[in-house]
Amino acid sequence: MELCHRRQTCRLCGGAHLTLVLELAPTPPANAFVPKEELNKTQQCFPLDVFFCEDCAHVQLLDIVDPSVLFENYVYVSGTSPSFVAHFESYAKSVLDQFKPKSGSLVVDIGSNDGTLLRFFQKAGMKVLGIDPAKNIAEQATKNGIETMAAFFNPQIAKDIRGKYGPASVITANNVFAHIDNLEGVVEGIKVLLAPDGVFVFEVSYLVDVFEKTLFDTIYHEHLDYHSVKPLVPFFKRLGMELIEAQRVSSHGGSLRGIAQLKGGPHKAGQSVSSAIALEEKLGLDKAQTFRQFGDNINALKNDLNKLLKELKASGKKIVGFGAPAKATTLMYHFGIGPELIDFIAEDSPLKTNLFTPGSHIPVLPREALYEQKPDYVLMLAWNFAEPIMKSLRPYKDAGGHFIVPIPKLEIH
Repeated sequence: MELCHRRQTCRLCGGAHLTLVLELAPTPPANAFVPKEELNKTQQCFPLDVFFCEDCAHVQLLDIVDPSVLFENYVYVSGTSPSFVAHFESYAKSVLDQFKPKSGSLVVDIGSNDGTLLRFFQKAGMKVLGIDPAKNIAEQATKNGIETMAAFFNPQIAKDIRGKYGPASVITANNVFAHIDNLEGVVEGIKVLLAPDGVFVFEVSYLVDVFEKTLFDTIYHEHLDYHSVKPLVPFFKRLGMELIEAQRVSSHGGSLRGIAQLKGGPHKAGQSVSSAIALEEKLGLDKAQTFRQFGDNINALKNDLNKLLKELKASGKKIVGFGAPAKATTLMYHFGIGPELIDFIAEDSPLKTNLFTPGSHIPVLPREALYEQKPDYVLMLAWNFAEPIMKSLRPYKDAGGHFIVPIPKLEIH
């Protein structure tokens, strides 16, 4: 089986004028944590090259790692982050307040993970269904009361769901609309399943934030697309849908919440779409050269962080990491941060603790290890949750510990 192949055309418009604008260090799949007994196995690294479409300005990876390798044994669950649970609660309320679906209407979440978002729709009186390819997580979500199909979403699955449950008033896809190579197929499935007055709501990392804050570590093999609004408008239009909202939200360092309806649907388009496009054009996100400059900014961050960590290590300081999100794999590989600089990574998710990081095989331990081993510095690898994590680790700080936040700018607390 071929584990990685490179596509030749743009995922949104089908154009073939693609320019390489950023080469990051090749990495293993970002969530490919390994148990102790597999440490002797070599993990394959795949290219992490970013391309710009000269036809529609979409930014994307063209090297596609087999989805079954990435997603069928997944180790990320939304419910382990209190910040993210709160985000999903306000997200569900916002959708319900804006579109007012009738009680008992069907809400379907594509890439539903452990069902955290759907639980809030369920509490509000909606009928809910999750779809997620991670069999272990789908099974657990179903046991916990959120019915979840273990599958990749496509038009046939959509047809089956509509036949069994009826049309969906709301379809959501959070941090998955950037994960799928065949986005056209997903949109065709959404069209099959969506009620005539229904809405498709998706959240993705927003290219504006990635660019402005140098969030390069959100680039990894699961994220095939780095979405901006300008290319999405014609993409939806070509497939018989229309983008009616493009809202900025704070999750994952800065995300885009897009809302689309079937062409000619009843909901009025807001000003947010045209405002977002104007901002993207002002920043130059429709030009390849902008992303070459982005590469220079990344290298400046790399030099600053490397210098700091090496100086601390040379002076005998003990450094560990906190948080083992997928983005940490990109950051550590591209910046050349391995076990020679970081002793271990503390993490709250039981799905990752007592495993070893992809490729570099740094041990991942429960947060208690911080208090037992008393490192001098903690590098915040889950930097997007730095504030709540640092608050929760106040006893470590009070005992003389320090935090290093690497992104969006290097800071020591």
